[in-house]
Amino acid sequence: MGAPILRYFEFAHLNAGPLRNTSAKFHALATDVDETLPDGPEKSTAMRKLLEAKDAAVRAALDA
Repeated sequence: MGAPILRYFEFAHLNAGPLRNTSAKFHALATDVDETLPDGPEKSTAMRKLLEAKDAAVRAALDA
């Protein structure tokens, strides 16, 4: 079972196109980070900041 924050990286609900493609890339990276790095405060910070970056990138993709 992955970290609870991974639920915010789901993208299946998005229509095909720039939003889904952008979100999918962040999902892949978040999953990799969760699976490969040891649990701890730095991993938690990395995941939160990755989520912030994903949200910004998806908003940017609205204009694509």
